[in-house]
Amino acid sequence: MRNFVGGILLTLSVLVVGGLGYLLLGFAEVRGDLPPSRFEAAVLQRATHASVRREAPEVANPFSPTDENLIAGGKIYLNECSGCHGTPGKQREHAEVLFPQASDLPVVGTEYSEAQVFWVAKHGIRHSGMFANGLWDSDERLWKATAFIKRMKSLPPSVNAALAVKSNE
Repeated sequence: MRNFVGGILLTLSVLVVGGLGYLLLGFAEVRGDLPPSRFEAAVLQRATHASVRREAPEVANPFSPTDENLIAGGKIYLNECSGCHGTPGKQREHAEVLFPQASDLPVVGTEYSEAQVFWVAKHGIRHSGMFANGLWDSDERLWKATAFIKRMKSLPPSVNAALAVKSNE
């Protein structure tokens, strides 16, 4: 039994030292113009989602999804978010410049809850290109943008019409 436990501890030690050596000796690819490996992308995506689920408090959006609030949120999204996350109804350009790529929200939506979207918008995500917008945007603006993001695939026609007029100006 003692040899068995010793073998497990030795194996774990080799794995930890080997992993640290791989990282600290510069073997990990860090160039921004190459996509991450499938393994790296999968691990980081799962870690990010798990962290957001753990960190973001589940609170209700204090701004109801009225047409007025959704239009305000849509304007914020179009001015501040669409450059990376895409504009509804338009082909996204240069999606490959961020690794991991920013979600094409008008196409795929989001699996995050509204509170989690707010938390991500406010605090950002390290090593992803996602800004900590809470440094310059108020909670009110972020909540309104969040309401728009969560509903952008099923907006009322009046909201779509109002935003179409704004984007054509």
